[in-house]
Amino acid sequence: MRDALYEKLGYTLSEQKHFYGPGVHLVGSPYLLSLLARLSAKETQQPEVNTLVRTLYTELVTMAVNHEFPRKSVTVPTRMIEHTPKGLYQGEVLDPQVRAVSVNIARAGTLPSQVTYDLLNTILEPRLVRQDHLIMSRELDQAAQVVGSNIGGAKIGGDVDDAFLLFPDPMGATGSSLSTAIKLYKTKVPGKVRRIILLNLIVTPEYLKRLVTDHPEVVIFAARLDRGLSPDEVFHTAPGELWEKERGLDEHQYIVPGAGGMGEVMNNAYV
Repeated sequence: MRDALYEKLGYTLSEQKHFYGPGVHLVGSPYLLSLLARLSAKETQQPEVNTLVRTLYTELVTMAVNHEFPRKSVTVPTRMIEHTPKGLYQGEVLDPQVRAVSVNIARAGTLPSQVTYDLLNTILEPRLVRQDHLIMSRELDQAAQVVGSNIGGAKIGGDVDDAFLLFPDPMGATGSSLSTAIKLYKTKVPGKVRRIILLNLIVTPEYLKRLVTDHPEVVIFAARLDRGLSPDEVFHTAPGELWEKERGLDEHQYIVPGAGGMGEVMNNAYV
């Protein structure tokens, strides 16, 4: 007799209520927020920085995979099959026959993308998993304001047809770089993606507005929302309730309270 317990696995994200739309998931758990607070702290340095980033992204990617990736029913003989015909696991698992591409947006995204790529290889058929690489930089105007992003180089290993396309990028500040990267895949890379998933440690209201406007189909998983430069009235409202008044970027487009420039912090390269 098949046990119905695992026929349809339930999975519910623990997320904060907001008004940014159904594609945005603010999934900051006490555990994630504790690690992120340590990562953001002024005194935290290497090697603890990268250790925290690895742990945070392992948790964040696991949440995204549980929530978004398809499943299949299996019957797997366990080691107990030698002793009893009932030594079988029968139930759902993640479907391993799924294509997935993790995109490394250097330099802050390099380690998160490697963590994502390695994790996907443990649950999917490895030949269906790929990692791509983009070199990007902010484009500034004369007032040092971000007006766009440039792609300085790319190593894209094939098409993205029916693939989950994941962008693990720690800081969701203006959204300019990720919007440009997504547009590149939509217009220059063959194939129709199955789903576009953004994986961020910290996001701003400005970032969410840019991505939801430019690419409304994307799914965003974020550990923390920072809107520290908003008017006082905003801090007593649910995220997105006063979206037009929310502000998380300073005059140099850095996140407040934020964590500083993570590309610089993670690489000990402050240029």
